Amino acid sequence: MTPHEQYLFDLQGFIAVPEALDAGQLAELNRILDEKIDEAMEPGATTHRFGFTLLDWGPAYRDLIDNPRIVPYLEHIVGPRFRLDHDYADIISQGDGPIGTTLHGGAIPFDPLYSYTCVNQEIRCGLSVVAYNLKDVNPGDGGFGCVPGSHKANFRFPDEWRNLKTDQPFIRAVTGKAGTAVIFTEALTHGTMPWHGDERRTLFYKYSPNSVSWYAEYYEAEKYEGLTERQQQILEAPNARYGQRFKRGVVV
Repeated sequence: MTPHEQYLFDLQGFIAVPEALDAGQLAELNRILDEKIDEAMEPGATTHRFGFTLLDWGPAYRDLIDNPRIVPYLEHIVGPRFRLDHDYADIISQGDGPIGTTLHGGAIPFDPLYSYTCVNQEIRCGLSVVAYNLKDVNPGDGGFGCVPGSHKANFRFPDEWRNLKTDQPFIRAVTGKAGTAVIFTEALTHGTMPWHGDERRTLFYKYSPNSVSWYAEYYEAEKYEGLTERQQQILEAPNARYGQRFKRGVVV
């Protein structure tokens, strides 16, 4: 993470990383997603969420557990012992997304799980998101929108401003070509703007510090063939990652 990127993330609460996925990855991820859409979406449906299932879709999706293009950012903002908390994919062909158009997240009221701190120029976030664009997101399309800087707000976000169907000058629509990853802290007030472009396809991989969890279910690394040792660690349930943690009866 460069000093410029660090500054922008601290200032905004998010950063867009271009070319986080290469052309080969995009082709394979989209090919698999095509199959899943055909299986799951009813004719005429305009939106769908595939929840906590992406790792079951094969190596292309499991490779994103520790995408080398993204790991340095996670180490910098979540910490070197980050864990994958949960994942999902959102599809929108037009209009509202799977959870509507309401802004959510934010720094107030304080919740340690969504926290953002920067002490001695070291950033540490709670739950943080890597959102991959599998197709282009152009100006005017909609999609991910946020209130830059709200991760450091000292007052609660006004409820009457939460509807993203209402034009608000402080909302930033974040665009990016296919392969772009938008990384943001859940302390940032954010949501999904109504979609006006071609089909929106977004993969969400959400990470937390090693000792905490947002999602009530945990990954079972033994289900997945071919994981590296590091990937297995990233899928562990919340713990302090002490050296003898797999030896029963050991207390440190």
